[in-house]
Amino acid sequence: MSLEGYWGVGPKTAATLRESLGEERAVRAIESADVRALTDAGVTAGRATRILRRATGEGAMEVLATSDARSVYDDLLDLAADYAVTRHAGDRIRVLTPLPDRAARESRLDDVLAAREAWEALDDDAREATLDAFERYDEADGTDRAAVETVLELRAAGLDGSHFEALADVDETALREAADALRYLDGETVREGADERLDRLRERQSAAADLRDSALDVVETVRSRGTRDADAFQSAAVEYVAEETGLGSAEVRAVAPDDARDAADFVGETLRALADDLETRAADRAETVRTELSAAVDAAGTDVETAVAAVDDIAFRLSLARFAAARDLVRPRLGGDGVAVREARNLTLSGEVQPITYGVGDHDRRRVPEGDRVSVLTGANSGGKTTLLETLCQVTLLAAMGLPVPAEEAEVGAFDSVVFHRRHASFNAGVLESTLRSIVPPLSGDGQTLMLVDEFEAITEPGRAADLLNGLVELTVDRGAVGVYVTHLADDLSPLPETARIDGIFAEGLTDDLELRVDYQPRFDSLGKSTPEFIVSRLVANAGDRADRQGFERLAAAVGEDAVQRTLEQGDWQPADGE
Repeated sequence: MSLEGYWGVGPKTAATLRESLGEERAVRAIESADVRALTDAGVTAGRATRILRRATGEGAMEVLATSDARSVYDDLLDLAADYAVTRHAGDRIRVLTPLPDRAARESRLDDVLAAREAWEALDDDAREATLDAFERYDEADGTDRAAVETVLELRAAGLDGSHFEALADVDETALREAADALRYLDGETVREGADERLDRLRERQSAAADLRDSALDVVETVRSRGTRDADAFQSAAVEYVAEETGLGSAEVRAVAPDDARDAADFVGETLRALADDLETRAADRAETVRTELSAAVDAAGTDVETAVAAVDDIAFRLSLARFAAARDLVRPRLGGDGVAVREARNLTLSGEVQPITYGVGDHDRRRVPEGDRVSVLTGANSGGKTTLLETLCQVTLLAAMGLPVPAEEAEVGAFDSVVFHRRHASFNAGVLESTLRSIVPPLSGDGQTLMLVDEFEAITEPGRAADLLNGLVELTVDRGAVGVYVTHLADDLSPLPETARIDGIFAEGLTDDLELRVDYQPRFDSLGKSTPEFIVSRLVANAGDRADRQGFERLAAAVGEDAVQRTLEQGDWQPADGE
């Protein structure tokens, strides 16, 4: 395929890649998801990532049906890439895409969880040794020699064929000899240090070449030593060249001309012949050494080829394993046509996080209602409703990529489209139109769709928002999709379809610091309340100005003065000084 055949590679980008890498190397970089090669060639990091995602994932990116779904996807891959053990492993993680079928997802889950088992079996010293080995591999830019040495170091750290087939039944002696040989091979070139004789020949050839390039200076130097006739000059010139190159006088004399016209001719011809002779001898010796080194590499046979081919894959799998271990991720059950989680956690939240149990659609998880196509999620502001939607989106996308998920248990179906829509507080017709254009077509097309929609009413007037939300719920059910819709308009919705339910998240009061205390676990088949008395209580308690406080107390009377007073007493609130 030509460069222009890849998504996102237009004439300008193709010209940049051809100029820097050439067609073949550029295609190889795209096919191997080598972000670094593309960015080094002059393609921006963001564009390179988008190109490679499309190249490696074909049509899989269509699963991410909205910009908010793509944002969650980006955040997940950035988080996972933080655990990469090599640069290339990080690049490969950042271009992961949803996999096309269940078999591919199960296969990757097998690989990642086997690698996690191997990683967790290592002690701290072995883990450090493993990371150091990959760091050295990175610093060497992934050469064949670095790959062989990395395989040896990984085996020494305790990783073996029980989890990584490439590390099984390796002839370590042959690999060490191959590594020593590869240290001095650079393609067809033999590096310095491989052979003392070759090094001496190269040093002498370099010295002879330098003298050849400054032959007139050599003539002047020899003459300055007081030579009086031609024979004396030639003898002195031979001795000088021998001294400067480290050769014997006989070796220099052997290439000197017998019929030189004058001193300059004698020196010039001698140095040209000597430099050519040493270059030939050095090349012959280099070929002999190269053959010997190649034989040592060949003696290791397929072990070297296996090592070179396997190190990047082992790095990729161990990187994902470290992500899974650090974040305590588990294998989801792939099946059903919905999504259900027990004790799920949002990966982008820090600190102590209350896990949630939730689900919608057909599944086999206990403690979660089964069979409903839609849940309408209601409840308090700052109650975690949006976070719940994002958590379900994270679990769904990780499972789609064949990665473990942040939950005690999870069951995830196969979705052709994931529609995640965060609340966007922009009240105008343009936002409403663009939102409908992004969330309705996935429901109208073929394939299974997951709808995760947050406070749709924020982008249009409440009365019409309820009508539109009813329509979306009914369309979701009619199309056989599943969805979770967050709203404060549950009371305004017309009777829901039989396969839709209403769940609620409840605020339970204020903390001693007058922060809202929320039970983030939704209560199934319960209408959540926004409990404004808690918010008003906090405003009353925090009012520093007497007039402001009186205003908030008027609001307290409107929402229920007794409830506000009970909240203040439970929060152990004390009046401000002077009240």
